Amino acid sequence: MLSHVHLLGICGTGMAALAGILKEQGYLVTGSDEHAYPPMSTFLEGLGVPVKNGYAPENLEPPPDLVVVGNVIRRENPEAQVVLKRDLPRLSLPEALNRFLVGERTSIVVSGTHGKTTTTALIAWLLFAAGQDPGFMVGGIARNFQANYRVGAGRYVVLEGDEYDTAFFDKRPKFVHFRPQVAVLTSIEFDHADIYPNLDRIVAAFEEFVAQIPPQGQVLAWGDAPLVRQVCQKAAAPVSFYGVNASLSWQATEVAPAPGGMTFKVYREGKFWGNFFTPLLGTHNALNSLAALAVAAELGAGADALNDALGAFQGVKRRLEVAGDYHGVTVLEDFAHHPTAVAATLEAVRQGYPGRRLVAVFEPRTNTSRRRVFQEPYAKAFKDADLILVREPPDLWKVPEEEQFSSFQLVKDLMDQGKKAFYFPDTDRLLNGLLRGLRPSDVVLIMSNGDFDHLTTRLCQALGGR
Repeated sequence: MLSHVHLLGICGTGMAALAGILKEQGYLVTGSDEHAYPPMSTFLEGLGVPVKNGYAPENLEPPPDLVVVGNVIRRENPEAQVVLKRDLPRLSLPEALNRFLVGERTSIVVSGTHGKTTTTALIAWLLFAAGQDPGFMVGGIARNFQANYRVGAGRYVVLEGDEYDTAFFDKRPKFVHFRPQVAVLTSIEFDHADIYPNLDRIVAAFEEFVAQIPPQGQVLAWGDAPLVRQVCQKAAAPVSFYGVNASLSWQATEVAPAPGGMTFKVYREGKFWGNFFTPLLGTHNALNSLAALAVAAELGAGADALNDALGAFQGVKRRLEVAGDYHGVTVLEDFAHHPTAVAATLEAVRQGYPGRRLVAVFEPRTNTSRRRVFQEPYAKAFKDADLILVREPPDLWKVPEEEQFSSFQLVKDLMDQGKKAFYFPDTDRLLNGLLRGLRPSDVVLIMSNGDFDHLTTRLCQALGGR
């Protein structure tokens, strides 16, 4: 009888969600990780799930009935070695989600290089507001639910589908394990340079994803992007496109900043469908909202009810989240790390806070951003920032020297464009430089896919101390 499940890499957003799902279903859940930091660490603490800090064979005593292995775990991990040696029952994260969350229900999977987390949370919220009682798993804390998962009892489960590899024993993309009836494809660009050698391999992964949607299912994709349209040719299911182009099934027009968010009109198959307001900043978030509205509408929700629900969406933590306002200095943080996401996020903040000096603080932390593959694109991504502070990539030693990204070169390139930009070798010196350079009415945008050495919290404390 299955009663005890142990999670390796439990502080990953998806793994933490699975911990909550299993706990809610009555299982004994334990886990281990070496990078426990908020919001996931506090989230797991609130669930009452014990987390071992660091990996050790004794963490698997007594032996669990099942081990779920996160994709951060490598074969040489001490606990992974025990799992292999003892041949303990194991699953990857997507396999576990299929078993314990989806089951026989209808899954909606959101994929794409950008916008997955926000769009997944939006769909889950719109379906919940429509009385559908959905389950979901999303790669961040959805503020409407104060969680990144929900079991639910309705027929739908909404999942964020990641193209990253599954586990050390399964190198396929995670999203190929899901069995969606409805798939959303938000965008396709080169990313994850540590596992994909080129864009062609990424395209092939997304082609495999859309090809698995059954003919009776549906694909909803961003139709303004030629590459997305090309990939969707591999779909056996009917495809509907959304975007700003008039030829698309779902079209957003008159997208404009408004107090507290964005307004836009929606046309469905060329006919006016409704006026909408989203409390999210940026044109990219208006498109994320359009995708979520289209999914909910295709499942039967009406325009008026969806407009009310969209206006009540509270966003996802660390996705353009306001961390505080201190003596006129507004601090925001975002998960942006790909140059396209950096540019879109800065543009959104510029739209949302017109007339104020925009200070961009950036940590190139991902396996891709630590590589020079985006050296030139990053130099073009900060056009909307007035002051730019860039940290040296952490753990740069993990990347071969000839492939390493240079924050120093990025700052030089930005200065050559006339930008006011500064390089810092570590977070402590960056924080000191930031505090010295801030002015009243500044808007500070901190961008990193990690904890950035708790920079946001430390900055807010320092400003509050003033």
